[in-house]
Amino acid sequence: MTSTVVRKCPLCGKPRNPEHAPFCSTRCKDRDLMRWLEDGYALPGPPALDEEEGKA
Repeated sequence: MTSTVVRKCPLCGKPRNPEHAPFCSTRCKDRDLMRWLEDGYALPGPPALDEEEGKA
């Protein structure tokens, strides 16, 4: 017996579309890109230096 796992879009939960993987549509793909561009996501790590502090 084979079980097929239906992977879902990480933004809206609809089934993924191979053409837009890992998303379901161009809309969700674009929404994710906008989150990255607008600093909606953050990667863990040490705090970044301010531009003024980094200059010597």
